[in-house]
Amino acid sequence: MTRAAKKIFSYLIKAAILILAFTFIYRKVNNNANLTQFRRLIEALNRNEVVFVLVLVVLLMLLNWFLESLKWRYITRVISPITVYQAVESVFCGLTWAIFTPNRLGEYGGRVMFLPPRKRIHGVFSMAVGSIGQMVITNVLGIIALLWFGNTFLHMQIWMYLAAVCLGALVISLLLIFYFNISWLVSVLNSVKFLKQYHRFFEIMNRYKVAELDRIMLYCLARFAVFTFQYYLILHLLVPEMQPLPMVMMVLILFFVQSILPSLDLLDVGVRGATATMFFAYITNQQVAVIAAVSSIWFINLIVPAILGSIFVFKMKFF
Repeated sequence: MTRAAKKIFSYLIKAAILILAFTFIYRKVNNNANLTQFRRLIEALNRNEVVFVLVLVVLLMLLNWFLESLKWRYITRVISPITVYQAVESVFCGLTWAIFTPNRLGEYGGRVMFLPPRKRIHGVFSMAVGSIGQMVITNVLGIIALLWFGNTFLHMQIWMYLAAVCLGALVISLLLIFYFNISWLVSVLNSVKFLKQYHRFFEIMNRYKVAELDRIMLYCLARFAVFTFQYYLILHLLVPEMQPLPMVMMVLILFFVQSILPSLDLLDVGVRGATATMFFAYITNQQVAVIAAVSSIWFINLIVPAILGSIFVFKMKFF
């Protein structure tokens, strides 16, 4: 393939990505009744308070993805150092890819395209380390929230609750042990015969020592705190009588359920809405407000960044 042909083909791929992304975004946002309901709900509230909360939530969205960019930059330093700006570009570009791919798999492709060609597969496994860290934080806090939920609302028999606590403690311990011994995963991959020939790629995960995994975990925890606070702000705006502790616990459960279900980002809002309706019903009867809040956070945290990321799609180098 000639250089000119490669250039044309590269532009066609980028154009296809943008068309797919914007088609999916338009269809989902245009038909989202919950976003319309959110607009109606905030029209009845104090305008200054609404503006303040929404601006703060958008700023927190930017902080959330900036923290993810810093984490990505920290993770990639072992394979190919990048600048903070390059990290921001790749993260937002990955979000554009993620919007129309199952389980956000496109996010991997969008990010690693900003790495040197020989380091892109390594980048996939490096990114997996950060994803595992985020998954561990989500599951650990989600299990704690579920145990609180069981004790508060399900009125379980003492032996059943103690069994649930023991099981939860075991799962939490295993998750943390697995994360801080991620080299075990490398050993498992090496033991699979047809994967062994690719060990030079996933061996990269062995380079992350405990101190580096600690740092990655702190980034994950900071991000978790940011988007939990976003939910708190929106829910408090729409349902001010809701108590903070139950509200936060229900949000943690929402994140947990969302993390264990396979989904597509654009369909994910339906999963979030159904989960929120089921669990928040225990602490409020304002189900419409809860679903509207979930939809607004989905729009701000995923749709807006995906649109911003489209700016960087044409900066990718396929060849």
